[in-house]
Amino acid sequence: MSSLAQPLAASLIQSVDWLAIAPPTIAAVVALVVLVADLFVDDRRKALLGRLSVAGLAAATLMLLPLLDGDRATFCLTGDPAVCSYTADRFTLVLQLLVLGGALVAALLSVTGVKDARGGLPEGEFWFLLLSSAAGAALLPASRDLATLIVALEVASLPAFALVGLRQGDRRSSEAALKFFLSSVTATAVSLMGVSFVYAATGSLYLTEIAERVQGVDGSLLTLTRTGVVLTLVGFAFKTAAVPFHFWVPDTYVGAPLPVAAYLSVVGKAVGFSGLILVTVVALPSYADVWGPALAALAALTMTVGNVGALRQQSTRAYSAVRLLAWSSVGQAGYLLVPIAAAAWSDDAERSIGSTVAYALMYGVVNLGAFAVAALVGRARQLNRIADYRGLYAASPLTALLLAFFLLCLAGLPPGIIGLFAKVTVFSAAVDAGLGWLAVVMAVNVVIALFYYLQWTALLFRAPEGEPARYGRLPAPVTAAIAVTAVLGIVLSGAPQLVLRFTDTALF
Repeated sequence: MSSLAQPLAASLIQSVDWLAIAPPTIAAVVALVVLVADLFVDDRRKALLGRLSVAGLAAATLMLLPLLDGDRATFCLTGDPAVCSYTADRFTLVLQLLVLGGALVAALLSVTGVKDARGGLPEGEFWFLLLSSAAGAALLPASRDLATLIVALEVASLPAFALVGLRQGDRRSSEAALKFFLSSVTATAVSLMGVSFVYAATGSLYLTEIAERVQGVDGSLLTLTRTGVVLTLVGFAFKTAAVPFHFWVPDTYVGAPLPVAAYLSVVGKAVGFSGLILVTVVALPSYADVWGPALAALAALTMTVGNVGALRQQSTRAYSAVRLLAWSSVGQAGYLLVPIAAAAWSDDAERSIGSTVAYALMYGVVNLGAFAVAALVGRARQLNRIADYRGLYAASPLTALLLAFFLLCLAGLPPGIIGLFAKVTVFSAAVDAGLGWLAVVMAVNVVIALFYYLQWTALLFRAPEGEPARYGRLPAPVTAAIAVTAVLGIVLSGAPQLVLRFTDTALF
């Protein structure tokens, strides 16, 4: 090593804040440990791999707590924020908390779900893929250059394809994995083309440098840059399940193992939205006239199609609870897009993005709670139809009350106060940005969503047809998943400022 390179390497090593990079690193290291251990652990002791994975995700999540105390300065891996590839700022840490916390709940649901799945799932492969995807998802919000962003996106997505199709011999699972794979590959190809156009016009991959250089682009390069912006938006629209790129969601959620569907509904969305925020608000704020109207239109279409799609599910005799949650997640994605679109016109873009982060935290907690209860019902009713929830209160009063609470949070009704406050925050972001028409569309969609959320809630308390289902003794991991989401939902409803404070915090 040359005399010039030695001091540079030494200063880089000394400047690394190992605590700041610990969350995704722990998930990646535990994934490798599980992969190697699977070769040597006897089949009768494969359950140890699940416990190790849960412990690893819990450790990665807990490592975020000292970083979120508000006293630490923003960390950049290179020490120079202008040319940084990994940044642990407040935006990054909050989304990493959502990603790793969501992966932890999905892992708790999977501890018994791996064996209970039709035909069973290969445990070593399942846990390795889940941890790998979680590591990539945790890396993405910290990415501050386009290369790292795309790599993190693929590390999060590629294992997810395999997780969806891991159930051998199941036709629905294979079809779901194929549809998910084709849509995601298309999204990646379109994103890469858009990124290459932006790089060709600016000569930089760093988001902060792109934001500076893109303002001086003119002539033929201006058309190239605008095309790159549009293509990049289309690519991330696939990842966020925005309409018209949502077609893979219902079949994928129904065909995947239920814990994987829960994982995709929260972590998958967090990945897509964090990437979308970084590309638009951080890298291309000067092109808000291009991505702002596009995202506003996508938000209106997505929430409308998602809620109408969920409403139409009730016209079938035996519609699936998971399919209803899938269409609901599409509608919720529309609400999440509203503040990002509003950032194009807002005088305080960081506050608008904070509204999306706050809403994502609320949605993540209560949606995982709904999936946790669906996992419980699925143990007794394999088809997991909405009709199977009739009389749940008679069979398990506490579980029925918790599911009702989660559904009311998603609907934005008391006692789900956090859901109400989160929707008001998103609504305010649209109004403050002058997007009154989008606020009206959102209000109409909230009313539409009330119908199917309340109908499902009412079904829980009706008299059961025949003998109530018997769920027996609940597995401890499933009980823990329901308890964690319930406690968080109740605490946040009692103290919504714990989440809403992120709307007033500078995230970048």
